[in-house]
Amino acid sequence: MSEHKLISVPATATDPASFGFAYCEGGVCAAEGIRAAGMHAGFRADPTRKDLALVAADETAVCAATFTKNRFCAAPVQVSKERAAQGRARAVILNSGNANASTGAPGVECAKASTALVAKELGCPDDEVLVASTGVIGVQLPFAPYQTGVPAIVAALDRSPASAHDAVCAVMTTDTVPKEVSLEGTVPCGPDGSEVSVHVGGFVKGSGMIQPNMATMLCVLATDAPLTHAAAQAALSAAVSNTFNKVTVDSDTSTNDTCIMLATGRAGGEPIEQGTAAFDQIAAAVRCACENLARKIAADGEGATKLVTVDVVGAANDEDAETIARSIANSPLVKTAIFGHDANWGRIAAAAGKCGIEFDQYQVDIDFLGVPVLRAGLPLPMDEEDMLRRFEQAEVPIAVNIGIGNGHARIWTCDLTHDYVTINGDYRT
Repeated sequence: MSEHKLISVPATATDPASFGFAYCEGGVCAAEGIRAAGMHAGFRADPTRKDLALVAADETAVCAATFTKNRFCAAPVQVSKERAAQGRARAVILNSGNANASTGAPGVECAKASTALVAKELGCPDDEVLVASTGVIGVQLPFAPYQTGVPAIVAALDRSPASAHDAVCAVMTTDTVPKEVSLEGTVPCGPDGSEVSVHVGGFVKGSGMIQPNMATMLCVLATDAPLTHAAAQAALSAAVSNTFNKVTVDSDTSTNDTCIMLATGRAGGEPIEQGTAAFDQIAAAVRCACENLARKIAADGEGATKLVTVDVVGAANDEDAETIARSIANSPLVKTAIFGHDANWGRIAAAAGKCGIEFDQYQVDIDFLGVPVLRAGLPLPMDEEDMLRRFEQAEVPIAVNIGIGNGHARIWTCDLTHDYVTINGDYRT
């Protein structure tokens, strides 16, 4: 190890103890007043694969959401975006196997009709049901699976961890593992500032097409904290901006990005507004949950063998830091070097230098795999055998100090492997 100190990077947000929370069981159903289910309805030909999920609140809940910025936004995004703006929702129905994107008016009608079926079964207005889809683009979504599947999945709704897990599995496409998280803690929102026990839980699917702004990602979160709509939206927007929007697998953006959070208020207590201690804790819990899920997306990138965390510090501002970090994270040469266990820090330097941000190369430091490899723009001695051993760890850290300011950005990505080409070359066939 070199005598040079490692670059100092900010702590992660994934330690819930730092804001008085802890990980718990239950997934999206950890929140009081939330039930879920997942099943095979027929959107996929394989009867062993679940393809329909439902998350429902026992009563109308506060709703916050963020969506894709892709101009080819899918029919379910169009429907859900309009309804989420009301700030309330009862349920989210999700399918995999077909994105219902680039399907025109028939696609919109199918999305609306699916929510109408759910609303009828739950006894709520149609516009309190949101919808999300993932899968192949440009193919009309069949409605028949909804007709038989919706009554069955409503009947299967349950608050068990197993039901929450079934919902996760039902939205997976090229994901290799289900991704869910849940936390519990206390916040001062009771009478006279007394502590109230609250939960935050949720799941996500996503494995490719992850940049920018969530990408082929469907996420449902739930909390039983008594958040107002403004507070819920503020907490979710901030969390998504700093987590899901900082993930890239292949620099492509999907048509179907959807992240929805339901707040049931079933924990009790006074309404939580922005600018309060209770809000700060809940916002931290939501961000922690999202960061946990975002890291799981990057680690499960299509064909990935490594989670890669890129930190850029010392930039003129956060925006410049993010531009540099994304250039490194999206570089095929960096990503393939990591797959090949090649500690070629020169590729990191080249990716940082090509992105159009001005800096002096002789002020730049680089750490790779927790080892100082460049200081003031000049290489340090490197033990190749030690670096090979370090490549055996599951996460590959990269830290770059630009040396001119206080700007920081963290981007999560993965290596680029032979399997990525196979998965995407065979996606429709």
